[in-house]
Amino acid sequence: MRIALIGNQNSGKTTLFNALTGANQKIGNWPGVTIEQKVGYISNGTHEIIDLPGIYSLSPYTLEEALSRAFLIQEKPDLIINIIDATSIERSLYLTTQLMELNIDMVIALNMADMFDKKGISIDIKALSKQLQTTIVKISALKRSGLKELVDIIESQTYIKHQTQSIFRPNVEKIIGHLVSQIHQDHARFIAIKLLEKDPIIESVGLDIDKWIKPLEQSYQQDIETIIASGRYDYIEKVKSQTFVRLHHGDHTTELLDKIFLNKWLALPIFALIMFLIYYISVGVIGSLTVDFIDGNVSALSSWMFDWLRNIGASEWSASLVADGMIAGVGAVLNFVPQLILLFILISLLESTGYMTRIAFFLDRLFKKFGLSGKSLIPFILGSGCSIPGIMATRTIEGQDERRISIMVTPFIPCSAKLPIIALFAGFFFPNYAGFVSFSLYVLSILIILLSAIIMKTFFFKGTPSAFISELPNYKLPNLRYTVRDVYDKIAEFIEKAGTIILMSSIIIWLLTSFSITLTYGVDVDESILAYIGRVFSYLFYPMLGDLSWATSVSAIQGLVAKEQVVSSMAVIGGLSADITEGNVILNAPIYAFFTPASAYAFMTFNLFSAPCFGAIGAMRKELGSAKKMWQAILFQTGLAYVLSIVIYQTLTFIGGLL
Repeated sequence: MRIALIGNQNSGKTTLFNALTGANQKIGNWPGVTIEQKVGYISNGTHEIIDLPGIYSLSPYTLEEALSRAFLIQEKPDLIINIIDATSIERSLYLTTQLMELNIDMVIALNMADMFDKKGISIDIKALSKQLQTTIVKISALKRSGLKELVDIIESQTYIKHQTQSIFRPNVEKIIGHLVSQIHQDHARFIAIKLLEKDPIIESVGLDIDKWIKPLEQSYQQDIETIIASGRYDYIEKVKSQTFVRLHHGDHTTELLDKIFLNKWLALPIFALIMFLIYYISVGVIGSLTVDFIDGNVSALSSWMFDWLRNIGASEWSASLVADGMIAGVGAVLNFVPQLILLFILISLLESTGYMTRIAFFLDRLFKKFGLSGKSLIPFILGSGCSIPGIMATRTIEGQDERRISIMVTPFIPCSAKLPIIALFAGFFFPNYAGFVSFSLYVLSILIILLSAIIMKTFFFKGTPSAFISELPNYKLPNLRYTVRDVYDKIAEFIEKAGTIILMSSIIIWLLTSFSITLTYGVDVDESILAYIGRVFSYLFYPMLGDLSWATSVSAIQGLVAKEQVVSSMAVIGGLSADITEGNVILNAPIYAFFTPASAYAFMTFNLFSAPCFGAIGAMRKELGSAKKMWQAILFQTGLAYVLSIVIYQTLTFIGGLL
């Protein structure tokens, strides 16, 4: 028997896989890709079990989702083990409802149910099994309890066989039923629903789907994806209401801590203090020490590489390309890796203790006044690592208007790509207050998010905010393994981008800065191709910089490709414009001598709020559902950033003139 093990990320899936298979496993790659594939065996090698990537849905938005879906449909496993995190059951059951649409038998492994018991909530397993028409086994993958029962059920094949479930409203089910009758393939119900969702991978098989979609969208005044997603959540809520029973108020330690952290007077000040300490530690005194250390080593490597290449006979231009273009460009971004590691560790620790989920619940009432849901905090937290998963996490928000607002404002959160810009300017112009200045930008981003939400709610999205429904986990000690893995994944992604996009962009910047429009090498940077291009844009940035700086203008525009490229571009241009060997290489360059604390803060503000990188723009396009809405979001973000940075520069300059 071939068994597919599938579940959300951090649901305990890998722990269960290791517990079931022990050393009886092998590791390879999925055909054509580098994502790790684990295969193991249980019952003395009788049954093969495949550990699929952790995913949240069967939509093909990520490579992991596409791989898992392709495996289930094409490889036709005999059984699915769907592991569900009992402490996040609403999110977990979303994937379950999609798995139920496949013509594959399924057993649900309800993991961490013991944690749920501590919260004073009991799950009626029999009732839940009856509702889902699926066998459910209560387990603890970490404590290895319930695993024998799970294996026994698999070996005896006494699990409930697959049955088609109707979970959507009658008019939606009627259309699905009609489509199913015309689809003569396996998994007809799954394909029918994906056709309705306009899934880009599923072929229409000659059916006119639009004639079914338009009446539904007109009837519900929602797009079809929202109609389907809302149907799933309605079903999940119905299942929960009939199978969950509160026995008592739960863990006493959690209740005691909640009286402090969720106190109506103390909650916000404590949250602000925690976030301040995070930025003070990661960007302030401790973080800046690491930047200076790595900066010095990168500069030394650049100089050594240039001399070594010249000594072995390399031409001056090729030595400069490697030293001043590639090493300087990529190194300028890698300088900030230690700060990012510190930032990610601290945020990950907060997440793993359960604090972030609870503060999201507390902020729900406040966010509603601005047209947002407390669930919006989850995309904002994820956005501190990268805007793309933050934007995709808005799928957990049921209200369409709240979701659209959250998609547009999530890129306002300082992500890892923007941190190098903030750390560079804050550390150089505010050396004694770098942590405070960084924190002030975080606070500013929250204020602008709330202000933007008010504007959008008033003029564009006038729907009623949805209720915040979520299980609040008990407080627990941070999970070191989870923290290490979470930080490693984020840093690896950052470094991978530096080694690809940033490297390629640095080479292009070096070429455009080293050659004149007549393709003469070695000209003054002010006579380079890039200087001619930059002067056109410099007039746009003059009101926020107080100078017609072509170098800064072209660097800011490159932030559309990747925000890290702003620092990288400034490093390459600064390095080619002057021979600087001491101190902060980038901002000590004479070409950036015009910067003042006021223009530095305005420049950080512009890069914080202007349109995100191409990757995040693509995610906005997919989640907003149309190119028109995507362009509206880009214009709103960039227009707001432009006006705000000018106001900040002019105001700070005026105040500075009075002092």
